Amino acid sequence: MVSCMNLTEWARLQGVAPRAAYRWFREGMLPVPAERVGPRTILVNVDASASPSVTAGVGLYARVASHDQKCDLERQTARLSAWAAKAGHKVVRVESEVASGMNGARTKARRLLADPAVTTVVVEHKDRVGRMNVELVEAALSATGPPCCPRSR
Repeated sequence: MVSCMNLTEWARLQGVAPRAAYRWFREGMLPVPAERVGPRTILVNVDASASPSVTAGVGLYARVASHDQKCDLERQTARLSAWAAKAGHKVVRVESEVASGMNGARTKARRLLADPAVTTVVVEHKDRVGRMNVELVEAALSATGPPCCPRSR
């Protein structure tokens, strides 16, 4: 399973200033594999030594809070799909929905998390899973396998 996280989050976990990590990325000196997946998003592969070239069972989840953000939802889903295709991962489920991050009654998120074929869930930002207590979801998911690191801001 490939564990990925945002470059800023990775830098803070390493005790490095995020600006320094971004400079290392630009200069090609970052000590872990990373790639730009959006205009302001750089994704770091934190499990580079053990990661296979292809991860099977990837589920993609995109969410926006209101219907007037429908175009953002489509772009978010497209970025996730493009990233997974470029990385060579086998996507088994894609779910996107318009729902509040404060509400836990999200049918498509529940469907994705309940699917036994999904071994890895990828989101563009941690707050796409929920506004609060995302760390509890990460802890629950990591109990069933390697640590999960949703893409986050």
